[in-house]
Amino acid sequence: MFNFFSKNPNNLDGNAFKNEFKSTKNAVLLDVRTPNEYNGGSIPGSKNMDCTASDFQAKVQKLDPDKTYFLFCRSGGRSGGAVKLMEKMGFKSFNLIGGIGSWPKQ
Repeated sequence: MFNFFSKNPNNLDGNAFKNEFKSTKNAVLLDVRTPNEYNGGSIPGSKNMDCTASDFQAKVQKLDPDKTYFLFCRSGGRSGGAVKLMEKMGFKSFNLIGGIGSWPKQ
């Protein structure tokens, strides 16, 4: 029960996420929403990689393990799950708590 309530260091609020992204060398910003959601507007510079697609895990395996990945979705749920998967696969990654709306405008 304790683990359920403990803070996950991979989950960052908007300001911490943006600051960490901007200060990390070899950082990649991944929008893990569907292509339709992504096409409706995203954070500039992000790449789309739908975490609900059947080939998501295969795509993750092709990513550069020397890079750090910053993931977001609409609310932080899907990206949180994707971060857990990526961490298990050996990738350093972070989740934007609250989703795309939490990304600071400035």
